[in-house]
Order: sequence, then C-alpha cells, then structure tokens
Amino acid sequence: MRHRAVALCGAAVVVVAGAFTAATAEASTAHSAQAPHAAKPSWKKCGTTDYPTLQCASLTVPLDHSRPDGKRITLALSRIPHTAAKSQGPLLVNPGGPGGSGLTLAGFVASSLPKKVAAQYDVIGFDPRGVGKSEPALDCRPGHFAPVRPDSLPTTPAVEKANIARAKSFADACGTKYADVLPYIDTVSAARDMEAIRTALGARKINYFGYSYGTYLGAVYAKLHPERVRRLVLDSVVDPTDVWYDANINQDHAFNDRHRALMAWIADHDTTYRLGTDPERIEAQWYAMRTALAKKPADGRVGAAELEDTFLPGGYYNGYWPYLAEAFSAFVNDGNAGPLVEAYENFGATDASGENSYSVYTAVQCRDTAWLRDWETWRADHWKVYEKAPFMAWNNAWFNAPCAFWPTDSLRPVDVTNRKLPPALLFQATGDAATPYEGGVTVHRMLHNSSLVVEQGGGNHGITLSGNACLDKHLAAYLTDGTVPRGAGEADAVCSPSPRPKPLESKAASMSSRGSTLHGLLGFRS
Repeated sequence: MRHRAVALCGAAVVVVAGAFTAATAEASTAHSAQAPHAAKPSWKKCGTTDYPTLQCASLTVPLDHSRPDGKRITLALSRIPHTAAKSQGPLLVNPGGPGGSGLTLAGFVASSLPKKVAAQYDVIGFDPRGVGKSEPALDCRPGHFAPVRPDSLPTTPAVEKANIARAKSFADACGTKYADVLPYIDTVSAARDMEAIRTALGARKINYFGYSYGTYLGAVYAKLHPERVRRLVLDSVVDPTDVWYDANINQDHAFNDRHRALMAWIADHDTTYRLGTDPERIEAQWYAMRTALAKKPADGRVGAAELEDTFLPGGYYNGYWPYLAEAFSAFVNDGNAGPLVEAYENFGATDASGENSYSVYTAVQCRDTAWLRDWETWRADHWKVYEKAPFMAWNNAWFNAPCAFWPTDSLRPVDVTNRKLPPALLFQATGDAATPYEGGVTVHRMLHNSSLVVEQGGGNHGITLSGNACLDKHLAAYLTDGTVPRGAGEADAVCSPSPRPKPLESKAASMSSRGSTLHGLLGFRS
C-alpha cells in the first residue's frame, strides 16, 4: 500500500501525466475471445515438514486473455487433495497483497480447518501472475529497500527529492524490464486466471477463500463469473469504492490508531517496559527515538524509515507487540539498539526480502486504477494526513509513490455490486488497520446475499483460523453446508476479540518464534 518528475529546491514538483485508457471490466469482458480448454494440471508431490501432502503443478494461461492464442505465461499451483468420500470441489485460497504467494497457504488452510471440513475440499493455492514461482516473476529493482533509505519525512527539499528519485527509478525499472508484461498485471487479469484454473480443474463451480487484497480479487472474480461461484469467504475486506489512492490514505489514519493502541498497551505494562503509564508520553518517546535514528541509524541499518517498517507489522497483528515493546524499551531505557536491529530483521525487513511481492504490488495497484500524476497534490494530501496521523503518512506515501510515475495506462476499478451470488460470508474486525471496518460493511451491502461476521473490538488483520473459536465456528459451518448467520443489524453475527497479548515471560524469548503462521503467510501492506 503505499513518478517522472523534475524537482527544484523550494519549487513545486510537477508530474506530466500520460494518457489514460479507461476500460471497465465488464466492457473488456464483452470483447474477450473464448479461452481454449486448458489442459489438466499434472500434480507432483512437493510436501514440506508442515504440509507433507502438498502437491504442486503449473498451468499456462494467456498473457492477454482477449488474445487466447497469443503469448502465454505460467501460473504455479498447489493442492491439498480432499480425503473424504464425497468432495465439495476446489477451494481456491489467496493471502492478499497484491503480490502474496498462495502456495503454502493451501497447506495452512487445509491443516487449520476442522479435519472433517478440510477433508471435503481440494484446497488450491496459487501464485498469481507475476508472483513467486509463476513465470515471469517480477523483480523490478533489486535492492530498492536496502537500508538506510532517506528519511520518509520530507522536511527538506533534498530529502523529498531523494525519495521522489527512488520512486521514479523503481517505476522506470519496471517499465524497462517488463514493458510487454505490465499492461496485463492487474486484478481483472488475475481473476480471469482464476477462471482458467477452474476450467483446468474440470470444476463446474469453485469455492473461494481470500484474505485482505484477496477479498477484492474474489469479489472481482464473482462479478465476472457469478454463475461459477459456489461459496465465497472474504476475510478482512478491501473497500472496492476507494481503490487505491484513497484506500491508502484511509489506512494511514487506521494505522495511526493501532500504533496508539500499542502505546496504550505498553502503558498498561509499565512494570515490564519502564516507559511510563501515560500513552501520550510513551508515544512522544517513540517519536524521539525516530528522530535519534534519523540522525544516527542503529547499526548503520535502522534509520527512521526502517523504524517505521519495523513497527508497521504491529498494526496488522498484536501478537508482535511484546517484541516491539522490548526493542523500544531497550533503546530508550538502556541505550541498547541490539533488540531493535533484531526486530527490524524479523519484522521490518519484509519489504527487502519480498522484492518480488513489492514489484507485483505496485504493478497491480498502479494499473488497476488511475493515480494522481501531480506531485503537488500528493504533497498537500499527505502533509494534511500527517497533521492527524503521523505514524505511517509519509512512509506509506513513498511506498505507493511509483504509481505517480507508472509507465502503463490505467484501468477503472470494478464495481463489484452483485445480486447473482449464492450467500457469501464476510469477516471483519472493527479495528483492522490494513482494511478498515467500513470496507466490510460496504461489501456486505454490495453483495446482496452476503452475511457479515464482526469481531467487535478486534484490531488484527486476517482474523479467521487465528485462534478465535467464535469466528472459526461460523467459517466451519459455512464450508460444511453453506450455513450463514442472519441478523437484523449491520452485522449478522458478532464475536468477541481474541485476548490481547501478554509481555514475554523472558527477555531471551526468540523473535524467530514470534507471531502466527497465518500472519507470516499474509505478509504486510494490504
């Protein structure tokens, strides 16, 4: 979530916009040629220690689905086969991103659902086009996130110019390396790939379970092929009415709230962290730490931008809070930057280790919808956000800034309003930062037969199969026989949140064992 420009000291930065093409999904679908029948995947064993029955295969699909006889690309697939006597068909799963790999997610979902439920499905993971083991896999500019980056806060023209140059260089690199591919890296094309997967599997209909951005992908597929949807589960729901520029600004406010929730949690555990009992004063200490790291990065690696990267995952999952709090406390109270560097390696370096994911993330979001090409507007918008929500305002702006310079034309977002679907099941936490609560409510209204299960007071992102028995009960019932809750209010069912974390029992607790398997699979940024 998170440009060709000329910047002069003290002068406005103006981006010359290219021409935009605006083609709705419905319009382009009408002109698409009928795809040829796909060959069935040839499954081979690729089990892991955690998921020993995992199988893998590949599938070729058209790069441009309107030209089925043209250039083809390869999708990587995974499967946990059903074991029950009667199958309910394929259950496609997606972890979000855009840019997240779904291959291992198939194993996680199959092993996390009740055995009797999982046994009834072929759980199908896939790397969307451009991702992971699919070919070609995008990697626009290796080392883009190598530390130490310029301070994300553009307090001087020089710092702003440096960040703009980074964003532009990334966009230019993508355009140079993948000129023939980028026009087809988008959500609608990925949804058409899902239809090709369905055809190759020989299934009349598919079931779908998507997290985060995967909810938008699933809703787009359902719009294009409502007759092919059997069951639809969307967890942590993207608001399809504000993709993607406004969505990121909305995230900035929500992540700021979650960051403050972390500060309040630290205040509740002052005996452990010795940072005080006033959340506002603790927050002031955090920003003082940021200022210090901007001047002198810890271990020459963790500057201000890397500090923000390190604490960002705490907005997704509060299971990371004890580790972040330990690192914060050690730096402030003891002058010890070691735990902070370790926290960066475990949490903040996800961008650096996920260069392919970031390349696909930008390719999809920049192509999906028109972005502002005038940097003056970006600057004004994000300083306005910063006044109220400083935690991620500029970090997120630079993360998305390549879209101001993106080399492809832009599409229009898909209107996912749908009255043709069977009952769908949505899950949403009220305090979710990555996909704020309003998105779940909006999609609930847009999908006519949907039911919304709300985790009241919860703030994590990706809430099913994470230990909340109430949520998982509704998920299991739906996947068993299609049962959905029906309520009279905004939510059809309400669950209490999972318990908040406790401080680590020992400061020697390893960060490598932190968190949940699911949140490791979901990654960050959407």
